[in-house]
Amino acid sequence: MSAAGGVTAQGTDRTPLFTVLTANAISIAGNSLTLIGVPWFALETTGSPGKAGFVAFCAALPVVLSAIAGGPVVDRIGRRRVGIASDVVCGLALAAIPLLHHAGALSYGTLCALMGLNGLFHAPGETARYVLVPDLAARAGTPLARAASLYDAVSRGARMGGAALAGVLVAVVGADTVLLFDAATFGVSAALTAAGLRGVAAAAPRRDGPPLSPERYRADLREGYAYLFGDRLMLGIMLMVMVTNGLALSWSSVLLPLHAREHLGGPAAQGLLVAVFAGCALTGALLYGAVGHRFPRRWIFTVGFVLTGAPLFVTAALTGTVAPLLVVAVTAGLGAGVLNPILTTVMYERVPEELRSRVAGASTAGVLMATPLGGLVTGLVVERAGLTATLLGVAALYFLVTLAPAVFPAWRGLDAKPAAGPPASRTAPSTPAPAPGPAGTPPRR
Repeated sequence: MSAAGGVTAQGTDRTPLFTVLTANAISIAGNSLTLIGVPWFALETTGSPGKAGFVAFCAALPVVLSAIAGGPVVDRIGRRRVGIASDVVCGLALAAIPLLHHAGALSYGTLCALMGLNGLFHAPGETARYVLVPDLAARAGTPLARAASLYDAVSRGARMGGAALAGVLVAVVGADTVLLFDAATFGVSAALTAAGLRGVAAAAPRRDGPPLSPERYRADLREGYAYLFGDRLMLGIMLMVMVTNGLALSWSSVLLPLHAREHLGGPAAQGLLVAVFAGCALTGALLYGAVGHRFPRRWIFTVGFVLTGAPLFVTAALTGTVAPLLVVAVTAGLGAGVLNPILTTVMYERVPEELRSRVAGASTAGVLMATPLGGLVTGLVVERAGLTATLLGVAALYFLVTLAPAVFPAWRGLDAKPAAGPPASRTAPSTPAPAPGPAGTPPRR
């Protein structure tokens, strides 16, 4: 690799791919701070699991709304510009929470509104980075499956480091200060995106189509959803991950913080568990990137999902100590590590580049549809049924959902290798068509 922008003698340029991986890692590390800092901040300031769950609802619902409508806008404005704007707004919204709190001007309603603003701008930025990976992998001369695994592995590593740091910081300096650190990570991510993707054609605004008008916008939006709804495998993926994402949010936003507060000794234990899970997920993603292509995707995916979900909830319900949860977090993390590389590769294989942002936005909306309810409903159920009963109920539902790939024939398509044409080369109709498809940004675990 030469010093000139990472371009080799063979013409490959790794700098933009490295930039996206690094910016995404920093942003996700910040998200890990939010994941732990905001629930603890809500619990500390309100004392109510139900109100903490409503804060999670306010943060998650705008993510879905922006994903539903934002796909066509990402390409028109440009993936680089969307990534920068998303990080800047999210950073400002998070920084305002502790600043207003210290000034005595932060009401519960303002907290919910700021988390809603953060959620509204979160999905477009993540979509913009995610859909760039195939183009940047080709530019870098990196195989797509390896780039997908690397993208997820870097994200897992960032989540691990961010979670471990968040647990310590919440215990030492307080949840409000953690949110300031999070705001700073968004600033760094925005700066990297601005510098590292300058001049990259795939990140620039798309100017080869008709001007964006309300009619054209609706047509673009329909094309993304028409493609999504036209693939039975992708419909199955979207529905399954929609449910499991909602259940996962109930764990991260309500059940684990509450269990940590009542039984595990506080936020440091929560941070340790999240970090161990993320570290093992990183290992699982790297292992899949190295040898996963030798095995059937469908069964790796099924076993990985079964290990990832229900065992954590059951173990938390039956024990009040950290050690058993740490053991289960290891196997759950390894199982989780294989999921996103598989789903990301399938999405990249099946969706043509010109539709990728629109399909990614549509599928992101689908897989996140249940997340606003995850924290809200769980917080209310815990207040009425108790923590243990809620954990066991969520575990049972999670287990039933994760059996879908082993039961339904459409999931055999996970092992189908794309031909030289369909489905990746097919063109989506500009009028509504049958039913959904890929897990867009992707269904993140």
